[in-house]
This record gives sequence, structure tokens and C-alpha cells, in this order.
Amino acid sequence: MKRPVSSIPTGPVESEIGAQRRVIAAIKREIAAGVHAPGSRLPSTRALAAEWGLSRATVTAAFEQLAAEGYLETRPGARARVAAGLVRIEPTPGYTPSRPAELSAYGRRLEAANPIPWAPQPFALDFRYGELAGSDFPTLAWRRTLAKAVTKRPARLRYGDPRGLPEVRTALQGYLWRARGLRCEIDDILVVNGSQQGFDLCTRLLLDPGDRAVIEDPGYNLARQAFLAAGAELAPQPVDREGMQTAALPPARLAFVTPSHQLPLGSILSAPRRQELLAWAARHGAAIIEDDYDAEYRHGVGPVPTLRSLDQAGSVIYLGTVSKTLSPTLRLGYLVLPPALREVFARAKRMVDRHTPELEQAALTELIESGAYERHVRRIRRRNGERRAALLKVLRERLGERVSIVGTDAGLHILAWINGLPQTREAELTERAAAASLGLYGVSGLYDRPNDPERRAGLVIGYAALDETQIAAGIARLDGLLSELGA
Repeated sequence: MKRPVSSIPTGPVESEIGAQRRVIAAIKREIAAGVHAPGSRLPSTRALAAEWGLSRATVTAAFEQLAAEGYLETRPGARARVAAGLVRIEPTPGYTPSRPAELSAYGRRLEAANPIPWAPQPFALDFRYGELAGSDFPTLAWRRTLAKAVTKRPARLRYGDPRGLPEVRTALQGYLWRARGLRCEIDDILVVNGSQQGFDLCTRLLLDPGDRAVIEDPGYNLARQAFLAAGAELAPQPVDREGMQTAALPPARLAFVTPSHQLPLGSILSAPRRQELLAWAARHGAAIIEDDYDAEYRHGVGPVPTLRSLDQAGSVIYLGTVSKTLSPTLRLGYLVLPPALREVFARAKRMVDRHTPELEQAALTELIESGAYERHVRRIRRRNGERRAALLKVLRERLGERVSIVGTDAGLHILAWINGLPQTREAELTERAAAASLGLYGVSGLYDRPNDPERRAGLVIGYAALDETQIAAGIARLDGLLSELGA
């Protein structure tokens, strides 16, 4: 009879559960190593308990778990046997599998996309766009509304409406009318886990592999990757001071635009181009995804009407989020859908994750209905206006004619073109900055053609997570880096 090759060391404070897990792991290793062949008998529980210094009850419980998992066969009055049906899988000589199974076409396309870091690298001074200052979050108001939502304990805990709580959709309906002049029905609104889930649902439902998607060039990288993963053929359209060029759009299934504050150039889609884009969509039966990601932040200019408010053909899917007003960590966003798409989007949302967490929805409802949300937006709009002014001032004082600044009228970022520094040296600038613990982010990665020697180096500079002192210190470091590079 073969004896176990594993030892089961136990400490004086080891729990019974811990000892059981050690026995289970040891016997699984022995079976995998061929010490115990299928159908062979194991030593008795009494013998193993004595050998390993454990109680017989511990070993018996381990055997019972192994039998439940299908590794052992047991019956009263007889020693346990290794399950006769177990097959030992011998590795093929020289073969190292790269993954346990082959990827689907979607998985291969996603794998081939340019990688985006999961978490940002920590820098002492970081101008990353999309981040907010933790001190700006309305902690007391959010805690109060969240506590109120928790205390409203329902009689049953059940899955909810995939479209979102009726109360939060009602609150959002009113807010969109007041803040964006957008009229819609409650049933047009679908609550999603941030804008990225909105993109994902749109690609699942509106694109087949090989379909064409119009995108801005440069534009939002994660939207681009969502379309590529769906197998879409991208049709990048240049962006200028009037937003995306629309005079010669090709036939396509959908278009993605940031018309109120183009990401990253900051331009506003002009009225003639808005009309051209809507007419193109109606003519080709295409959908338009309108990403209104930071519309709450206007600096010295009035609000720009949404495309959705001009749409007469039911072409526009409006995408909003609280990531730029409350926090990107909340993962709360919403789609405003054409009536014809309400039902299928709700079905898709239910398939993906049933529904967005309802406690956060209830807290947002209370925040909007009480007026606290809009008071908070006004407060951080002023605060970020101060940060913007400080950034522009120090850029003028430190860098002067060495940079050309665009996209300053709205949003939470600006774009700084570095005069005298070609695009081919942009990566060198950001790498030197990273070595100096300064987070700077080049614009080239947002272009369809990232490498273009005829283009200047450019930086997308976010400022909403910094105070005025940090902004001044960061631009001072940038000044020194540019001097080192001869720019």
C-alpha cells in the first residue's frame, strides 16, 4: 500500500477548518502526482489521523469534502477509494499552454487593442484628466442621503428594474431639463454603471463586426477601443475649431461625438455642423452617441444646447454621468434613449448586470430632489474655475509663447501645444516628467495616427484634482523639462 508523500504540519493555534484544508490539499496533490491511482484505497482515517497528529474527526471531515467534490468514493465500513473515473492529464512534452481556452473573436480583438493601465502611476504632482479633488466630494451630504436610503428597509430584497429606480429617473428628468434644456420621458432614461457601460451597451446593440463607426480624431480612447472590440471599421473624422468635420461623412451605423466640449481639443460643435450631423444620421438610419461628459463646467460662456434637444428623427443617444461632478468611483451614469430603443437596451442591461446598485441610485435621488446636488455643482464649478484661472496664469507667466493653449472655455482640462517640440519627442517629455514624479499626458495617443512628425507635441492637462500651489509647482517642473529639451 502506498503511503502519503505529504506531511501535514500543524501549529498549536491552527483551527480545525485550517487543518481540514491542509489534508484536502495534500491528498489532491498526491492524486495528481499519481501516488494514489484511480480506484486505489487510501489509508484509514484513524491511521492518517495518528500519522499527521490530527483528530480523526478532522480527517473524516476532509474525506467527506473530497467525496463531495468527486475525488473519493466512500461507503460505511470500508476504506475510501480514489474515484475510479478520475483521469490524470499528462502534459504534452514541450507544450506550455498560453491560456486554458481559446479566445473568441471579440476576445482576440480586445487583446490586440493598445493596453491602458488599470491604475494610474502615483505621482507627487499629477495633471491626469478625469480625476477630481477628494476634498470637493460632498461627504456629509452623500453620507446623509446614503444613510437615509439604507434605513428605508424594504419588506423584500429583490432584483430591481434594469432601467433604474423610477425615483432617480424622475429626478434626472427634471435635472436634465433645468441644467441642459433636454426634455425627455422618464422611460427614455436608463441608469448605467458609468459612461463606459453606456458605450458597451451601444456597441453590443448597434454594431456588428465589419460595420462602420464614425469617431472624432483625436477622440476618447476608451470609446474607440469599445468600437474596435466590437469589430467595427473606424472612420476617423478630423476635428478643428468648430468640432468634428461633418461635410463628407461616409455611410455608417453610428457616430460618436463630444459636441459640447470636444475631448481633447475642447472645441464646440458649431450649429451648421450639428445640423449636418443630424441630417446625415436621418439619411443613413444611423445612431449618434452624444457624450456630454463635463457639460456642467462652462467658463465665461453660456450652456450649449444638446444634440438630443435638436433631434427630430430619434437618432441621438444622450450619455451623461456624475463622474465629473461627484466622483468617478461611484460608477453612476445614464443614457437618454430614443423611444424605439428603450426596450432592447433595458433587456441588454438586465443581461449584463441586472441593474445598477440601488442604494447609490436612492442617494443620488435624494441629493437631486433636495437641491444639494445643484448647490454642489455650483460650488465646484466656482472652485474649478479658480483652478483653471491659476493654471492659465502660471502657463502665461512661465511658458509664454512656448505653448499654445486651446479648449479653455469649458470642461476640466486644457490642451497645451508645445511650440518648437515635434510630436516625435512627446513621449520623451512625458517619460522625463514621470521620472521627476510629474504626471503629464501626451495627446498623440488620442489620434487615429499617433505618430505624425508634422504635428507638434501636445499635453492634455487636467487640473480638477490639484490646488493652486500644486498647479504652480507642476508647471514650474514642466518649464524646467522643456528647457532641458531645448523647447
